[in-house]
Amino acid sequence: MNRNFGTIWQSGSSPQGAGPVPAGPAGPRAPGGRFPARRSRVKRGRWAPVLFLAPSFAGLLLFFLLPFADTVRRSMTNARGNAFVGAESYASVLENEAFRLAMGNTARFVAVCIPLLLAASLGLALLLRAVGGGRRLKTSYLLPMAVPVASVVLLWQVLFHQQGLLNAVLAAFGAPPVDFMGTSAAFWVLVLTYVWKNAGYNMILWMAGLDSIAQSRYEAARVDGAGPWQCFWHITLPGLLPTLGMVAILSLLNSFKVFREAYLVAGAYPHDSIYLLQHLFNNWFVNLDISRLCAAAVLLAAALLVFILPMQHFLRPDDTT
Repeated sequence: MNRNFGTIWQSGSSPQGAGPVPAGPAGPRAPGGRFPARRSRVKRGRWAPVLFLAPSFAGLLLFFLLPFADTVRRSMTNARGNAFVGAESYASVLENEAFRLAMGNTARFVAVCIPLLLAASLGLALLLRAVGGGRRLKTSYLLPMAVPVASVVLLWQVLFHQQGLLNAVLAAFGAPPVDFMGTSAAFWVLVLTYVWKNAGYNMILWMAGLDSIAQSRYEAARVDGAGPWQCFWHITLPGLLPTLGMVAILSLLNSFKVFREAYLVAGAYPHDSIYLLQHLFNNWFVNLDISRLCAAAVLLAAALLVFILPMQHFLRPDDTT
């Protein structure tokens, strides 16, 4: 009798025809009132994201976080890395005239290029959206970024050399030749190259941001009598704030890649107007001035964080709208 009663109880029904015993959401309970199958599935679900993120985190730790931590350590030691010197390298960097010149030129380059690039690429995106038909040619907008650096350098030499095409055009109008790469005009050549290479890429990002804005908002605004400028200021710009933050950060990071063209054209010591931090870092690396190089790299990383973190906070999309 007891054996049959236990069998009937485990099968989910009560003895003497009293009706089935209701089971829990995960099936019959084990002794002690637990659901072992459900708990095991929950545990596996908790570890699944960790397992998927583990390779990316391992690469980030190995190739970025650990090298940066070693850079911070070396910035506080001597060149050999066997003696602690504290903030001596940072003081030497801040007092260095070459560092001040490179930092000023880099800040000026970023302050000029990023607003110009953002405005130009947004204008092109709005123009293509208004005209229509530009979506089929998205790949062609990225061609400037795919052009090899050697080809860009050759183009610079053909256009901006003292015997180049631009000086030939100036001579045709009776103007004296201009040494574009040996005067302050080199800065604007660098700006033009940066905007030309990155405008198409940023334009595609802007177009993606424009597609995320609901067309019903524009239709409702037009019904209420809003004009194109009112729609732009009150609908388009607020809707593009998340895209603005992403595009601005990517533009800032890409601004450090223009060093390759300037280095291949003008060498390690170009005109003072385009002597950037990358030139300084390259020269200190060649001279094995590791302590000052690491200290300058840490200062640059801190400056980038001061710029990027507030931007991510203020340009965060509003969840209440």
